[in-house]
Amino acid sequence: MEKLTDNHLFGILLSVAVFYGGMYLRQRMRNNWINPLLLAIATIVILLTFSGIPFENYMKGGSVIHAFLGPVTVVLALPLYRQRKLLIKHKYSILGGIVAGVVSAIGSVVVLCRLLGLNKLLERSLLGHSVTTPIGIGISNTLGAVEGITVVSIIITGIVGASVAPFLYKLFRIVHPVAKGIGLGTASHALGTTKAIEMGETEGAMSSLAIGVAAVTTVIAVAVLQWLGWY
Repeated sequence: MEKLTDNHLFGILLSVAVFYGGMYLRQRMRNNWINPLLLAIATIVILLTFSGIPFENYMKGGSVIHAFLGPVTVVLALPLYRQRKLLIKHKYSILGGIVAGVVSAIGSVVVLCRLLGLNKLLERSLLGHSVTTPIGIGISNTLGAVEGITVVSIIITGIVGASVAPFLYKLFRIVHPVAKGIGLGTASHALGTTKAIEMGETEGAMSSLAIGVAAVTTVIAVAVLQWLGWY
């Protein structure tokens, strides 16, 4: 068993297999709450725990996939380029929506953590919950927070946002494709963008844009909070 798992292929093949297994299950069950990423994480954790396979063995291949987190975001630029005219037309609404989303994301963490009496370390770890993982990790490291908590909060935020978005759009009668895409990208980063792409090319393009702008805005906002002495 050690020879089979102590190589890069083990982690890569395991990750791909369980993720596609989750996608197949989601298609069969037709349920937005069945998320392939969450199922893949749970399956891998259970498998490594009960099989006794060292986590380091898995990460030999897992680290290869992790390295693509940043570069893969660039792929989302293609639908954005195709919708550039729409972007220029709605530039003020788009920028205002993203800024409002970032302020809400950070403000909700600060207010709720302090109302619930949570410590500053946990608060700092949750500040980057609505940005894509590489940026969230960078924010966490800058603030001296717990990287693991930040990553988990990012995943949960993405899964919940992508799952409830169709219901919320229907409930509040949000039908404009630009508004849908900006909302998903700002609140739920890459996982929300996958749902936006399913809704349409315009939604996917706007969500792709929101990921980048929201990340930059969040970094600036956190820097301002540090400058003010909050963290």
